[in-house]
Amino acid sequence: MSANPRIVVGVDGSPASEQALRWAIDYAKAVGGSINAVAAWEYPAFYGWGGTSVPAEVYNPEELAGKTLSESVTRVVGDDPGVRISKSVMPGNAAGALLQAAKGAALLVVGSRGLGGFSGVLLGSVSRHLTEHAPCPVVVVRAGQAESRTESE
Repeated sequence: MSANPRIVVGVDGSPASEQALRWAIDYAKAVGGSINAVAAWEYPAFYGWGGTSVPAEVYNPEELAGKTLSESVTRVVGDDPGVRISKSVMPGNAAGALLQAAKGAALLVVGSRGLGGFSGVLLGSVSRHLTEHAPCPVVVVRAGQAESRTESE
């Protein structure tokens, strides 16, 4: 592992993503790493199709993702995170944005389920996709515990 490992964390404002951020911060403190907290955004599939579209001044998904990311980081770390945290708001779906951000990272950390999905499912579609395709080890954090998969493929 490098001298200052970069740890990428997916943050969407869900309790699971905030738990993942807490876990990643603790890990970063232990290994002398830094955090790259990432939020993804995209326009809804129906945005602007033939019907009514909401003006960008009213609904700006990039701005909303950035606000959600900042609020989540503040909720989790308060004023003193104890590690360096950078925030990135990336266009695209969550899985694609996190795979892009994870290139060259030492570790990718995500919650087991984000804001979408079904409550009884252990892994959401994004976390499952990431464990199968990430270019680095992945830790999937769920309600108070962590499961890790260190395979790169």
